[in-house]
Amino acid sequence: MIGIFRKFFRFAGKQAKLFYQSLVISLFHAIFEALRIPAIAVVLGALLNGTMTYKTVLTSLGIMLVSIAGCTITRASMTMKQTKGGYRVATNKRIEIGERLRYMPMGYFNDNSLGYITSVTTNTAENLQDVATRVIMLTTQGILTTAMITLAVLIYDWRIGLLITAGIAAFFGINALMQNKSRKVSPLKTEADSHLVEAALEYIQGIAVVRSCNLDQGANKTVDKAILQNENINFKLEKTFVPFMCVQSLVLKFFGLAMILLSIIFYFNGTMALMNCLLLVITSFMVYSQLDSAGNYSALLRVLDLSMDKINEVFETPVMDIGGKDIRPESRDLAGKDVDFSYQERKTIDKANFAIPEGTTTAIVGPSGGGKTTLCRLLARFWDVDSGSITLGDRDVREYTLDSLLENFSMVFQNVYLFNDTIANNIKFGKPDADDDEVREAARRACCHDFIAALPEGYNTVIGEGGATLSGGEKQRVSIARALLKDAPVIILDEATANVDPENEALLQEAIAELTRNKTIIMIAHRLKTVQHANQILVLDRGRITQRGTHDELMKAGGLYADFITMREKSIGWKLGGREEKT
Repeated sequence: MIGIFRKFFRFAGKQAKLFYQSLVISLFHAIFEALRIPAIAVVLGALLNGTMTYKTVLTSLGIMLVSIAGCTITRASMTMKQTKGGYRVATNKRIEIGERLRYMPMGYFNDNSLGYITSVTTNTAENLQDVATRVIMLTTQGILTTAMITLAVLIYDWRIGLLITAGIAAFFGINALMQNKSRKVSPLKTEADSHLVEAALEYIQGIAVVRSCNLDQGANKTVDKAILQNENINFKLEKTFVPFMCVQSLVLKFFGLAMILLSIIFYFNGTMALMNCLLLVITSFMVYSQLDSAGNYSALLRVLDLSMDKINEVFETPVMDIGGKDIRPESRDLAGKDVDFSYQERKTIDKANFAIPEGTTTAIVGPSGGGKTTLCRLLARFWDVDSGSITLGDRDVREYTLDSLLENFSMVFQNVYLFNDTIANNIKFGKPDADDDEVREAARRACCHDFIAALPEGYNTVIGEGGATLSGGEKQRVSIARALLKDAPVIILDEATANVDPENEALLQEAIAELTRNKTIIMIAHRLKTVQHANQILVLDRGRITQRGTHDELMKAGGLYADFITMREKSIGWKLGGREEKT
């Protein structure tokens, strides 16, 4: 128990001071709780001595009022500090996770599903801000209050004080057994919580596929199974902890009863005054009450421990080297030398060498799964190369800070993601400090101003998560407006027009032409008219650059590129720049 508290205080960082302050306040709260004993003693002494007066009553009442007022004030103060501390710890950890995710290689997001990451930032962080506050507050308060009352009893009779101490020791012995049992079963709860979030997200995100394939019942079974599994795990936890809680409570009740019996025995054998006997009998009903409550909540300490471990796993995941310099390159020439990159033991880029001069257009084509998207993302350092180097302006991209590197790139992907926010804010994502005029100008250049102006709230229209309320072509043009506003010198187009309907294609091509004017362009495309005017074409097959040159040069040379052009209407197994599986 103490070890988990120490771990939590380290985990809390700067917010630990709030919990330390609450512990100090809890100590004063325990002292005020213990004041009830002298308040009772004053009355009992006067009754037994026949000296009861109004002054006696007022003295006892005064002590009791001080106890009540002190308990009220200290309870409110420590509750606020611990509540504030719990929320701040959860908030800070969520922000820290978000910041760290920016610097993790993209492979992390393939290894760890959206459901897992969502579970860490929701359920796990929720456990911290709610469970941590209640558990720490109630357990520390119970322990300190019992300790203060025990000290007060020791003043009246050391024998009963030792009996109470023995009861506390027995309580902690049983609690240690419960903590040990909790260590074995609590991981099942966190795992079930994660699985439930994953199943629910998967079902919601794939609802269109579920309906189109008439799989509603089958897909529901997966979610239902996760819910039932979560329910069963929670029942299992309760069944595991309840017996220990009952034994804890019975032991404390037993020692409370023993305290009464011993006090009476000591009175009858003449070793204890009647007043002390009566006082200790009354005290027996209050000495263990707070500790009993603490014991019931202490079972959740293991959940708190696992929540910290789960969040720490994110922070222990290696990030790319972020110790670079804030560099402004003199040129935007890009080059790769002997670039190797593997994902999950599968080599996706193999000894790639290339040069992309500033202000030119380079098209990357090849079979699906050939490594085209991976190569583009290596340029922007979504991953670090295994060996070799990629340079921007004759400086290795690893010498840059990620922020200063990414300032040079704008990317437009085939699958556009828009945030659940206003259209204006989605466009501003490319330049957060842009004013309204800049946003509208970028939208006009991206050929999306007209459809935005026709929306109910115009640029202030909130679009659904992922841009669900817009068509594919509209989303693409909003993403191009975002890239235009950023105005980066290097543009990466990853099949930006692959899935656009003919009605939107002309507008989208016009928007792309505006975006790429006077820029360095790297494009993955499958349409001949898109790539045939490129300054150079790189043909990528199984991670290797097998051909390079202009369209005319590659047609004369023959090979993979020419074969595709001559058989493009009967392409088998691959298409020019076909969509590859993301790594």
